[in-house]
Amino acid sequence: MITVTEATAAAGALERLSAEGVSIWLDDLSRERITSGNLAELVATKHVVGVTTNPSIFQAAIGSGEGYQEQLADLAVRGVTVDEAVRMMTTADVRAAADILHSVYTATGGRDGRVSIEVDPRLAHETAATIAEAKQLAWLVDRPNVMIKIPATKAGLPAITEVIGLGISVNVTLIFSLERYREVMDAYLAGLEKAAARGVDLSTVHSVASFFVSRVDAEIDKRLTVLGTDEALALKGRAALANARLAYQAYEETFAGDRWTALAGAKANRQRPLWASTGVKDPAYKDTLYVDGLVAPGTVNTMPEATLNATADHGAVTGPTGAGGYPQARADLAAVEALGISYEEVVTRLEDEGVAKFAVAWQDLLDAVTKSLDIGAVDTEGSDTKGVDTE
Repeated sequence: MITVTEATAAAGALERLSAEGVSIWLDDLSRERITSGNLAELVATKHVVGVTTNPSIFQAAIGSGEGYQEQLADLAVRGVTVDEAVRMMTTADVRAAADILHSVYTATGGRDGRVSIEVDPRLAHETAATIAEAKQLAWLVDRPNVMIKIPATKAGLPAITEVIGLGISVNVTLIFSLERYREVMDAYLAGLEKAAARGVDLSTVHSVASFFVSRVDAEIDKRLTVLGTDEALALKGRAALANARLAYQAYEETFAGDRWTALAGAKANRQRPLWASTGVKDPAYKDTLYVDGLVAPGTVNTMPEATLNATADHGAVTGPTGAGGYPQARADLAAVEALGISYEEVVTRLEDEGVAKFAVAWQDLLDAVTKSLDIGAVDTEGSDTKGVDTE
C-alpha cells in the first residue's frame, strides 16, 4: 500500500513538471486499465491529463484478450469483418477513456483531457484514404476530446491540412526530422486557414505534433558504438535531446511569426510539441532522461507507465531544460554529422521503420482478432447443437 508520504513525494516531481507547463499524458490504454479504475486513478493522483494510443499499444492490449472476451463473442455472432471488429474495440476503449478525461477537457478549455487514436497505419502513404479514415474515426468515437493521429509522411501532410480544415483535432505522429516538423507546422497553419474560410470556430480545434525522441538516440548511438572512438562514444545519448530542443526552437519561431499572429487573432490554438517515445532504450541511461531533459512550457510529454512512475519516484524536474541551449544542440548534431553519420539518412530510416512497425503491429492485431472471431463463431454454433460439446 502507498503511504501518504510516498504519494506526496510521487506527486511532487509530477506536480513540478506540470507547473513548468508540461502536460503529462499516458502512452498506453487497455480495457482493463479503464474498467479497473486505473486510468481514473492516474488522472487523480499522477497528474495525467491525456492519453495516447498507437497500433502497438492496441496489439498488446487486445491481443492479450484481457477484458475483450464478451465483445469478441458478440462481434463473432454478428459475423463482422476483422477490420470492423478491431475498430469497434479500439474506438470503444478510446470513447470510454475520453469520458474519464472529459472533466479535464472541460477544465482546460479543450487543451488537455485528450485521447488519441491512429488512422490505419497501412494508409500512411495514401492521402485520400487517410482523410476518409480520420473522418470516420472522429464519427465513431463521437467525443469532443478525441484527437485523430495522422503520420507525418509526405502523403500525411495534405491530409493533416484537410482534416484540420474540417475542424477535427489532430495528433501528428512519427515526426523525427526538423525539416519534416516545420512542414507539419505549416500543414497545421494551412488547415487553420482552410477552417477559418469554412467558418469553423478555430478555438475548438487543437493539435499536437508528436516528435519522437528515444529512437533517435537508439539509431545514432548504434552507429557511434561501431565507430568506437573516444570522440564518438562521448556523443552517445546527446543527439535525441539536441534534436528535440531544436524542434522546440522551430516551434517558438513558427508561433511568433506574422502568419500565426493573424490566426491567433481568430482565437486559434498553437500546435503544441509532444515528446513521444520518451522511455529510454538504453538501460545505461537514467530512466527519466527524456523527461528531465525536455522541460519546456507549452509542451506535452506522453509517457509509458514505467516512465511515469520513474518520474514520480526520482524525476529531476528543477526548471526549464527543453528551451534554450540551442547553440549546443546544433553543435552536438554537427559533431555527429562530422563523424560521417548522416542526419538525413537516420531520420528517413526512422520514419520508414516507424510506419512499417506500426503496420506490422496492426496486422498482428488483425490476425489475433481473426482467430478470436473464428473461435467465437465455433462456440456460437456449438450452443445450438443441443448440448453437444464441439471442442
